[in-house]
Amino acid sequence: MQERRKSTDKELLELLIYDLTAEEQAAVLEVMRVMVANRSRKHSVNELKGLGKEIWDGIDAQEYVDELRGPKCS
Repeated sequence: MQERRKSTDKELLELLIYDLTAEEQAAVLEVMRVMVANRSRKHSVNELKGLGKEIWDGIDAQEYVDELRGPKCS
């Protein structure tokens, strides 16, 4: 059933796009190009390694944690 619907949706899109002007078809093509580019772009969490590390310069990690915990945890 799902496969049949996909086929029907594709056919409907083709019919709708066929009736567009060349300029409108070009706009649809650009939207699709961006969608495909964004889908195929995979990222890794490893790309974030070191990002923002400069904001911690000069800050002692243990002192920071102790300050967050406050007097209740000391």
